[in-house]
Amino acid sequence: MLTYILRRLMLMVPTLFGITIVVFAVMAAAPGGISALTLIEGQGLEPQAQKAMEEYYNRLYGLDQPPPVQYGRWLNNISPVGFAQDEDGSLTGWPKLKAPNLGTSFRFGRPVSDLIAERLPITLLLNVLSIPLIYIVAVAVGVRAATQQGQAFDSQSGVVLLALWSVPTMLAGVLLIGFFASDQFWQWFPTGGLSQRAALDMTFLPTVEVAWAIPLLLVLPFLGAALGIYLARYLPALIRGGLGAAVGAFCGWLMFSDLAPAGWISTTVAMAIGVVLGWLMAHSDWGVLRGFYLGTVGLAAGFAIALGLAPGSMVPGFLLDRAWHLVLPVLCLSYGGLAFLAKLSRSSVLENLNSDYARTARAKGVPEHEVLWRHVFRNSLLPLITVSATLLPSLLAGSVIVEAIFSIDGMGKLAVEAVQTRDRELVLSITLISGVLTLVGYLLADLAYAIVDPRVSYD
Repeated sequence: MLTYILRRLMLMVPTLFGITIVVFAVMAAAPGGISALTLIEGQGLEPQAQKAMEEYYNRLYGLDQPPPVQYGRWLNNISPVGFAQDEDGSLTGWPKLKAPNLGTSFRFGRPVSDLIAERLPITLLLNVLSIPLIYIVAVAVGVRAATQQGQAFDSQSGVVLLALWSVPTMLAGVLLIGFFASDQFWQWFPTGGLSQRAALDMTFLPTVEVAWAIPLLLVLPFLGAALGIYLARYLPALIRGGLGAAVGAFCGWLMFSDLAPAGWISTTVAMAIGVVLGWLMAHSDWGVLRGFYLGTVGLAAGFAIALGLAPGSMVPGFLLDRAWHLVLPVLCLSYGGLAFLAKLSRSSVLENLNSDYARTARAKGVPEHEVLWRHVFRNSLLPLITVSATLLPSLLAGSVIVEAIFSIDGMGKLAVEAVQTRDRELVLSITLISGVLTLVGYLLADLAYAIVDPRVSYD
């Protein structure tokens, strides 16, 4: 196994080499190319100052040299072993160990490593929140739909997942901002950014004016959620459905009561939709769904009661403010992958449920839940592992759209700005990092194969 890992790591080097060569060749062959003149174009400099700037950029980036030499200079900069450069930008001495240098951005005039260090954690935060959400919900829905093949949940979830998969990310982002961030509808979330300016001066955790209100804010939401889950589990189905429908009607009325142009017709329609959705979720025979619904309702009710009882005002703090800003971007980044993985999970579990070894296990008297979770589920993970190798790069690509829509200064927005301004050093560095993440994702997927499937061995 260790030999296999080392071999794969060594093969990453020529692969990354090829990826960066292709990107560099495309940028060099683009109309206009990349030269010192294009960098200072439109700045309105005097001829003498323009010539000085050209010499500066040529000395710093070697833009007056042939493209192969320019690529060699960039490769020498990022390599841990290479030549040193003198003040004129010429390579001197013999190759020796040195610190890799991603260069200086054409547009920002700052080290590329500093820019990436600022933007990469933001994009990783979006993906760290999105990936577990995608896998947990997709696997739960996919397994449930497979075990309920042909029944109501299977058909209803299929329609919803197909609808989610069909909506473009850009359209979904615009609609989310239009309905849930615009002051014309429900201004529940901010329109963009990761935090408001005032949050930088707040404490990290929420604070209240009176100390004894803190346990109240912690206990009541917890008790509310526990009560909701208890009712979802032990309440009779008819009463449970009625409770869910009443909550849905109240939520529908609450949503439209704040809208100035909303009339009684739209409010009635919203309440009717709330009744149907609340009934379906609370009356469902799937315990996870009704527990999530009534538990969330209990959590929100407990928090609202605690806020009403607590004296004084509450300062949300940096953590809640950041979470508030991340709700819409994470939803926008997750729904497409969630729909795809849920359908893939359903088909994979369904195929294994109908296989010979599952029928044999049932014939031997193995209970159905053991057939599902001990035999079928493990084999059904293989397609999900295959997809997981491409999920991280695809989420980084998706973050380009999400970060642009929600004005988030992450790697996606930085990549768009780099391409628009022909910032060669920045484009090549982002390509290099994306390539490393992609190759590491494939390596981890191959290692996961060996863990899940005993027939796979790399020894």
